[in-house]
Amino acid sequence: MSDHDDAAQPDHRDAAAPADQPHDRDRDHVRDRDNARDRDAARDRDRDRDRHRDGARDQPGRDADGDREPEAPPNPFDHAGSNPLGASGGTGGAATAHAARATFEHGRAERRYDFRGDGQVFEDNTFINQFWVDSGPPAVQGAVPRETLAALADVYCETAGYQRMKRLLRSCGLIVLTGEPGSGRTATALALLSELTDDHVTRLDPATPVHTLADDTVQPGHGYLLELPPEHGTDPEPGDDDRAAPDGWRRRLTELHLDRFSGQLRAKGSYGVVLVESGDLADRLLQGRYGVPCPPPPPAEVLHRHLRTLLRGEPDGALDAARALAAHEDVVGALGLDELRPREAARLADHLARHQKGELTHDELLRDCRTFVRAQARSWFAGADRPGTLPEALPALNAAALRIAVAVFNGSAYSLTAEAAELLTWELAVTLDPEQPVGRRLFGTHADNRPVLARSVVEDAEIDLGAARVPARVIRFQGDALATAVLREVWHGHHNVRGPVARWLRGLCDDPRPEVWVRASVAAGVLCSWDWVYGFGELVRPLAALDGRVPRMAAATALAEAAREPRVQPAVAATLRDWARGGDAALLDTAVLAHGYALPAGSVRSSLNALGAVARSGDGGDPEVLGAASFSAMRLLASAEPETVADRLGHWLGDGRRPLADLALLTAIGTLTMRTTHLWGLTEVPELEPHGARPLLLALLATRPALAAPLAALVRAALGTPRSGEPALDGLTSLVRRAARDPETLRLVCGFLPLLATTPRDRDRLRGLLTGLVRDRDKPLDRTAAGRMWDAVAEGAGR
Repeated sequence: MSDHDDAAQPDHRDAAAPADQPHDRDRDHVRDRDNARDRDAARDRDRDRDRHRDGARDQPGRDADGDREPEAPPNPFDHAGSNPLGASGGTGGAATAHAARATFEHGRAERRYDFRGDGQVFEDNTFINQFWVDSGPPAVQGAVPRETLAALADVYCETAGYQRMKRLLRSCGLIVLTGEPGSGRTATALALLSELTDDHVTRLDPATPVHTLADDTVQPGHGYLLELPPEHGTDPEPGDDDRAAPDGWRRRLTELHLDRFSGQLRAKGSYGVVLVESGDLADRLLQGRYGVPCPPPPPAEVLHRHLRTLLRGEPDGALDAARALAAHEDVVGALGLDELRPREAARLADHLARHQKGELTHDELLRDCRTFVRAQARSWFAGADRPGTLPEALPALNAAALRIAVAVFNGSAYSLTAEAAELLTWELAVTLDPEQPVGRRLFGTHADNRPVLARSVVEDAEIDLGAARVPARVIRFQGDALATAVLREVWHGHHNVRGPVARWLRGLCDDPRPEVWVRASVAAGVLCSWDWVYGFGELVRPLAALDGRVPRMAAATALAEAAREPRVQPAVAATLRDWARGGDAALLDTAVLAHGYALPAGSVRSSLNALGAVARSGDGGDPEVLGAASFSAMRLLASAEPETVADRLGHWLGDGRRPLADLALLTAIGTLTMRTTHLWGLTEVPELEPHGARPLLLALLATRPALAAPLAALVRAALGTPRSGEPALDGLTSLVRRAARDPETLRLVCGFLPLLATTPRDRDRLRGLLTGLVRDRDKPLDRTAAGRMWDAVAEGAGR
C-alpha cells in the first residue's frame, strides 16, 4: 500500500449520476448529519487535549513534545493461560493425534520394501497377477478343464447362501453374484455350474455383452461364467477390441438384457452366472430377480482345505503345525489384515505348505506375508485413470480418492472421510483434465456399500473430544497395514499423483477442526519422512508461511512426525534452527510450535534449549513469540520427562533475564488453567490420559507427586511477581472453584496449598482469595470445601 492510499479520492460517479431522487436526498441528509456530529466530537477531543497539554507536558511518561502519551509496550501476560490455537487446538486433538499415530504405527517398523519375484499366483486355470491389473490380455474364452473343476471341488468351502443360489439357478437359469475381487465369487460360480452341468463349464470373454450373444452360442446342458470388468477398474481403450462398446455397455446392463440371456439358457437346459464387482451396477442388480450377494466363506476353513490338499503325504502333524503357524503373532502381524479373503487364504496356504516342506525359511515366509497388503494397494491404483478421459475415468478416480482418504482418516468419522474423498476426487480430476468441469454425484453408491471399495467397514463408535465422547459412524480399514501400504503406493508408485495429494493435504491442514487438520498433518509428516526434499517443499514450507496458527501448527506437527525417521531428523532440526534465526515471523512461530513435540530437536532437553534461545533473542520480547514458547513448554511439561522441564523452568526463573523469567511465569500460569488434553504431543504418556479433562497442574500432582515442590515454587513466583500476579491469581481462582466441585481435585489442591503459603504474605493472599470467593454474591464458594482449603493454607506456616 502506498503512502497516498488513504488520501481522499475524487468521486467521478457524481458527474454521471442522474437527478437526485427523494430517497437519495434523505440518505445524503443523514450522511451530512452524521459527518457534522463526527466533526463536533473531534473538536471536543482536540479542545480537551489542548486544555490538558500544558499540565501534562512535564509529567513523566509523556513524549518530549507533550502531544500524546506513548503507546504502552505489549504485555505478554494479557493472554496468559490461553491456547494460542483457540478452538482449533482444543477438543478432539489429543484423541485424533493418538488415532493418527496408531494408523501408521504398523508401517514404522518396516521403512524399506523389497519387491521380489513377478508377483503371479496360479489359481485354477488362470494366472492372477497380484500387482498389475492391466499387464496382460483378458481371460481366454473357453471350456474349463475337468481336472481344474475336480481340484476346486477338493478345496471349495461353501459360502453362506450356496443352497439358495443353486435353487435360484434351477428356477431362472441365471444369477448375478456380487462381491469384491478375491472374495470367492469365481470359485462359488464354478462350483455351482459344475454341480448342475456335470462339469460342462465355459468361461465367456469379459468383453462380451450379454445382449449380443446369439442363440447358437449357448450349448445344451452347459454352464456359462461371465465376469464383468469392474466399474472403477480399467476399461479397454477405445479401439482395443471391436467387441468393447466405447460408451460402456456395462452401465446400461438391465433386467431386460438378463431376461433375454435367461431365456436363452432355459431353452437349452443350461445355466449362467454373471459376476459383478460391488458398486452402482451391483446395487441396481441386487434389487432385481437375478442379483445375489456372495459373502466370502470363513477364511480359516478355506486355509484348512488348501493346506490339507497341499500337505498330503507329509508327516503326521504337518497340517496342525501349519495351521498353528498361521495364527502365530508374527505371521498375523506380517499380513497386516484383519481377515483374509479366500484368494489370499489360498496364497497363505501355499506359503505355509512350502515352509513345512523346508522350501521357505521363517524369515522368507514373513517377507512373503508382507506382500499381501502391498499387492492389494498396487492392484487398487494401477491404471486407475485409464482411458485418460475424465468422464470414463471419474468412477475409478473416486474409488482411488476414497482409498487414500481412508488411509489418512482411518478410524475417523465417515462423514469427514467421505467429504475429504470428494475434495481429493476434485483435485485428481482437474489434474487429469483441467478444462473439464467436475461435479459431484448426489445419489451414487450407497454409504453401506461404498466402504467395500476401500476394503473397509463403517461401524458405530464414539469420538473422544477430551472433555466428552460423542457417538459417530466411523470408517476403518480391515487391516492395520493397509493405510501405510496405500500411501506408500501412491507416493512412490505414481509421481503425478503427488501434486494433487499435496494440495489436498495442505487444504485439510488449514481446516479449523482438529479432527481434520491433525490427521492431515500427521499424514503429511509420514510422506515427508519418505521423501524429505519433495515433502518439505510441497507440504511443510507452504503451510509454515501461511497466516494463522492452525496451518503453522499443522506444519509443526508434520515436521515432528517426519523427525521420527532417524535419517530425516537432522534435516528437520537444521530447518528449525534456520527458521529461528531467519527473521521471518511466520517461520519462527512454526519453529517454536514444533519444539513442543521434542521430536524435531531430538530430546526434551534440546527443545528447551531452543525455546530458551528464542526467548533470549531479539524476538523474545514479542508477546506472540513468548505465548507460543510457553505453550510449547507446557506441552513438554506434559511429555514423558516433566522433571527435566520443571528443573529448566526454575533455572529460567532465577536466571535474571526478564524474557526467560517471563517464559517460566507464563508456563506456570498456563498449568493452572490449560486442560491436559489440549497439550497433546506425538509420544505416548499413558499415565496422563485419565486426567485429560483436568488442568495440567492437577494431572501432574496426581501422577508425579515429586513435582509438587518445584511446581509450587513456580506458581508462588507467578503470584508474587507484580506483572504476572493478577493472571496467576485468576488461574488459581479457577482451580479453587474446580476443587470445590470435585472431591479428588479438592484432595490434590489441599495438598498443594501449603506449598504456596510459606510466608505470611502468601497466606494472607490465599486467605483473602478464599474469603472473597465465599462472599461472592453470584457464585459463592462451598463453605465446607473452603474450610478445608483454609486449614490447608494454615499448614503452610510450618514449612
